[in-house]
Amino acid sequence: MVPWYFWFVPLTALFVLYVAMYFFKMMKAEPAGTKRMIEIATYVRRGALAYLKQQYLVVIAVFVLISLFLVLLAYKFHLQNRWVPFAFWSAGICSGLAGFIGMQTATQAASRAAFAASKSLNAGLRVAFRSGAVVGLTVVGLALLDYSFWFLILNLFADSSLPQNDRMIVITETMLTFAMGASLQALFARVGGGIFTKAADVGADLVGKVEKGIPEDDPRNPATIADNVGDNVGDVAGMGADLYESYSGAILAAAALGASAFARSSSILQMKAILMPVFISALGAILSIVGILIVKTKENASSRDLLCALGCGIKVSSFCILLISWVVLYLSDIPNALGIWGAIVIGLIAGEIIGKASEYYTSQAYAPTRCVAEQSQTGPATVIIGGIGIGMLSSVVPVLTIVTGTLLAFFVAQGFSGDKNSIMGLYGVSLAAVGMLSTLGITMATDAYGPIADNAGGNAEMSGLDEEVRKRTDALDALGNTTAATGKGLAIGSAALTALALMASYISAIKGSMLNLEKEFVIVNGNPIPIEALTLVDIVNYYQIHLLNPKVLMGLFIGTMLAFLFCGLSINAVGRAAATMVEEVRRQFREIAGIMENKAIPDYARCVKISTFAAQKEMLIPSLVAILSPIIVGLLLGVAGVVGLLGGALSSGFVLAIFMANAGGAWDNAKKYIEAGAMGGKGSDAHKAAVIGDTVGDPFKDTAGPSLNILIKLMSIVSLVVVGISVTFS
Repeated sequence: MVPWYFWFVPLTALFVLYVAMYFFKMMKAEPAGTKRMIEIATYVRRGALAYLKQQYLVVIAVFVLISLFLVLLAYKFHLQNRWVPFAFWSAGICSGLAGFIGMQTATQAASRAAFAASKSLNAGLRVAFRSGAVVGLTVVGLALLDYSFWFLILNLFADSSLPQNDRMIVITETMLTFAMGASLQALFARVGGGIFTKAADVGADLVGKVEKGIPEDDPRNPATIADNVGDNVGDVAGMGADLYESYSGAILAAAALGASAFARSSSILQMKAILMPVFISALGAILSIVGILIVKTKENASSRDLLCALGCGIKVSSFCILLISWVVLYLSDIPNALGIWGAIVIGLIAGEIIGKASEYYTSQAYAPTRCVAEQSQTGPATVIIGGIGIGMLSSVVPVLTIVTGTLLAFFVAQGFSGDKNSIMGLYGVSLAAVGMLSTLGITMATDAYGPIADNAGGNAEMSGLDEEVRKRTDALDALGNTTAATGKGLAIGSAALTALALMASYISAIKGSMLNLEKEFVIVNGNPIPIEALTLVDIVNYYQIHLLNPKVLMGLFIGTMLAFLFCGLSINAVGRAAATMVEEVRRQFREIAGIMENKAIPDYARCVKISTFAAQKEMLIPSLVAILSPIIVGLLLGVAGVVGLLGGALSSGFVLAIFMANAGGAWDNAKKYIEAGAMGGKGSDAHKAAVIGDTVGDPFKDTAGPSLNILIKLMSIVSLVVVGISVTFS
């Protein structure tokens, strides 16, 4: 049975969801604006709902096929727990629901944030940020609730013939495979949403800004509604699903490693180690609400002032979780409480460093982005060269941070435990990922705030509000670009730590699959060892998981290649969809008389339909690459090849994702810096060059880049789900 303190988690989940509903009602109580503002918001909301409906139909079809495969593994070949097919659906539904609620909130908040900005900058910030908080708290609440439900179910129906400690290892390793549903849904949401939004954005920018010289969100631009729809389905619904799977994956990986790390301890200590990650996450959810409530700013605030306002809320939440987590660990009587707490601290610090690095390389307030803007004076080529260079340089600090954080978390968790042969160090690495995401409620709020502020600016432009209102929404939008880059950096950083923990869990899960083979012992270094007594080191030696094994090297090359293949497929998909959009926008300007004179209304629905069709068509192949590659490599190269595959995808995917996210963010904010009046302002040659750079960066930062962190985790989880196949064919 579960201990009494477990009930803190589901109760916290319900409380967090209640607060999210309260913030949603507060947003709905705000005035929606003028008749024209409401009309524009309705266009965007209908377009977003139409897109999500089509996306979910495709996702459901794929889920049905994969469910049949999981049923075969579980019930026919007995290579998987029988609960996995059902939990696969529950995780996918919760991930999709988080994105759907986020999209509904964002589409209704945009006009209200724009109208609030007509009163003051602080009013606009409050509406946009607390609407973003609805998304963050919904993600956290649903993840904690889904975890609680399946933890209870599996404890009720677990095999009672097993010893308690072994039973908990089986339960936690089974729950780890549940994350496959969340990861798959997140990948579809990220790739599909990214293709949709960037096809519309590129079409709107290239024809509207460059060729026609009209503002970004001018109602005369046929692609402007599709562009605003894309902000919601890509940056809100997609990011919600993305961070849902990051959050739940980190908790599940830490719980599985905690069960193995304390397998030789008492069942009470093992249970505490299993529940510690989700308990810390629940505390972080409550403290995120505290941070959300204190965010505010002054009128006429600069970009740096706005960043400080949001940073203040995050810092308060992070500092409080450090103090409270130490109290909880101290009172829990876990032997290495200091080491475990140290790993959590390291994760929080690493997340802060990665966020600050992303902020530095993408914010208008700092030199890198301004340097890219200055290069616009010599044309688009130098803008693109400058952005690529900044993106590459920006990968240094996050990579060194993850390397240092991983080593420190491993050392403090293992060093204080006193058991050098245990997997306590890997448990510490997984807790660092939990620490990094422990205050996701508020960090996700700062991320989701960005597209809401962007849509608020678009609504203000299309509704013809005063220039002062547009100036305020531009300030909020520029801040949103930076917070989005920070959020992506955090998601990518946590993905690296979580993927490392998942790789360790994969090695650990091999032992369970080996027990299904008709063998009682295996030969390791010439010595017969019973399968039940195998350690992680024994498994590594048995399968020769080292760089001198050609299967590992082959897997490394394939994994590295897959990250580039995935990005190439995603970026080319955006290119094809954007080309179709550009032609359509040009056609409407050419054939619908009176658009430029405001005497005719563009065919907005046609542009929405083009983006929707392109996203549905193009998102399948990149997603199938992530699902099929671990299965194929497992069949051909066995366990050693799969470990190499995961290592190659993790190392190349992490660096590539940081490069793309920050290069795209720098290009975007360089454009906005010029639009604020630098280098000649809007309409200048420098501005046109910066727009070209921004369109190149769009698929970098909003399609391929952020999807990579899902790719590396989904491949790890698929490997776990089909570990029985890899073991059988090794």
